[in-house]
Parts: sequence; structure tokens; C-alpha cells
Amino acid sequence: MQITFASYNIHKAVGLDRKRDPERILSVLHEIDADIVALQEADRRIGERASVLPRAELDDTHWRVVEVARRPRSIGWHGNALLVRRGIDIVHGEALDLPIIEPRGAACGEFVVEGRSLRVIGTHLDLSGLRRRDQIRSLLKFCGKCRRDLPTVIMGDFNQWGRQTGAMREFAADWQVITPGRSYPSRQPVATLDRIVASRHWNCIATDVHHTALSAVASDHLPIKATLELPK
Repeated sequence: MQITFASYNIHKAVGLDRKRDPERILSVLHEIDADIVALQEADRRIGERASVLPRAELDDTHWRVVEVARRPRSIGWHGNALLVRRGIDIVHGEALDLPIIEPRGAACGEFVVEGRSLRVIGTHLDLSGLRRRDQIRSLLKFCGKCRRDLPTVIMGDFNQWGRQTGAMREFAADWQVITPGRSYPSRQPVATLDRIVASRHWNCIATDVHHTALSAVASDHLPIKATLELPK
């Protein structure tokens, strides 16, 4: 069973031209055409934390929102949202709190694909290296406390420049850190801030940084994606 995962910091749908354009973000998502997508900065930071992607327009896409929001106009938690392709069964959605200096969290979903259960966590980690370590430890502790040993993918904007340094060292040998390439800033990327981390259950088949004319201006980050295989 192969599933394509994508992570995309959409910068509240504000592009490099300083225009908020949700339709442009949705067009990039259609270009990527992933099965499960983790979005960062998908909600506004103040007020009702309303989604920057209109629900009505999301309803016309290939994806459904995993319900983790604690506010009626939001689609995520601290800006983290999960989209899954229609046809994938959503078993459960949950908002996770992380140790913070500034507001941070994660969106967690449990799904069934072709009769097999899996877990996906989308997150956006702190700018502080010390807090990033604490946040990764918190996510790993959450996974460790769950009763079942589910195949798991953690993805998002890790705010970590080094590929295998700093907070990324918190992932033990039974996790694989997948860094498709440079994704920030989008026009001329130099930093590998966006990652996909997979549990030992998965085989990585392919990775990519989605760099197109549209994605280069739609946000300050480029989307990343990986196709992972779950052996029988």
C-alpha cells in the first residue's frame, strides 16, 4: 500500500506578492495531489482563528478536513490542519498541546486505508531549539503512550536548519527523518525547514520539493511530499 503525504506551510494564504489568495493555495494543493496533507499557518492567529481557506471551497476539493478545531471557524489547532483524500476513512481527530514559549500545537488524525490503520500528526515547531526538542519529545511521548503500535507519520515545518542536527536528533533509530530538500524561502530556497518523519513501519519510495511557478509565489514555503509504502 502506497500513500503520498505532503506538508505545506501556507503562510495564511499570503503570497510573496503580499496578496491573500486562498484559491492560489488550493491550486497548488491540486498540483501536488497528495493523499494526506498537513498544513501549517492555515488559520488566522487572532480573534476566532478563522480558516484562511474557506470551508465551502474545501468542500469542492478531493479532500476532507480532519476535525481537530476547538473554534467553529477554524480548521486546525494553532494553525495546524490535516486534509485527507475522500475515500480514506477518518477514525479520529485530536488537537495536541505542545510545550511552548509562543502558541504551538499539533493536529493528529487516525485513518484507515485499504483496511489498515495509521496515524498522522501535522505540526509547526518553535523557533527556539530548546523548545523544539521539548516539542518533539512530547510528540514521541504521545505516540509511545498510545495502546496500539500504529504506523505513524509526523510532518510539518520543524524550523530546523540542519538535516540531522539539533532537535532532529530526538528521533531514535526506529524513526526515519525524510528531508526532501530546500523549501524556504520559496523563490530561492536555501533551508530545509520542512520534514516528513516516518515510523519504522514505512518504506520511503520517493520524495520531492514541489517547486512550480505557482508554488514559488503562493507562500513563503514550498510544499514537500513523500510517497511511503506500508509493506504487508
